[in-house]
Amino acid sequence: MTERIASLRRKTGETDISMTLNLDGSGTSEIKTGIGFFDHMLNSFARHGFFDLKLDVDGDLDVDCHHTIEDTGIVLGEAIKKALGDKRGIRRFGSFILPMDDVLVLVAMDLSGRPYFCYDVALTTPKVGDFDTEMVREFFYAVSYSAGMNLHIKLLSGENNHHIIEGIFKAFAKALDEASSMDARIQDVLSTKGAL
Repeated sequence: MTERIASLRRKTGETDISMTLNLDGSGTSEIKTGIGFFDHMLNSFARHGFFDLKLDVDGDLDVDCHHTIEDTGIVLGEAIKKALGDKRGIRRFGSFILPMDDVLVLVAMDLSGRPYFCYDVALTTPKVGDFDTEMVREFFYAVSYSAGMNLHIKLLSGENNHHIIEGIFKAFAKALDEASSMDARIQDVLSTKGAL
């Protein structure tokens, strides 16, 4: 199997992002975004998905955290898409229901090449640390559209906002690990169209 690794750099007037993603890693990460809680979430994503993730972000945090988080989502989506290549042999679909203390969260995806995003989560605090909670939706929207991913995120139960957000990132990692994993029974792509 060829290595499924993508290295990208995206530089704009608002952010400068360098990322390397290995879909077949061991869960190691080196992450610096300047937002402590966001770093924690991305570390959890790498660890629980068994992805190796190296990320360095220089963003306009003097404005707020919006550009840093959204642009990181764009780059992560592009990295997932690039690392998947032609998607030959992948399972394509993945889902995970994750319990975390008071929280139960569902994440389901289809690596179809057709972006769609559904987010059914109500958060009740404006911030967790220096992280604006409204940015959870913006981050995963950016990932889904950049990756060409059908992504559904649903909070089934729970109240603690830290736990909800962390549960989402971990469930996303587990679902992506499943969807991107190789299956020896799939000789080309898992589609009647012949392409994803």
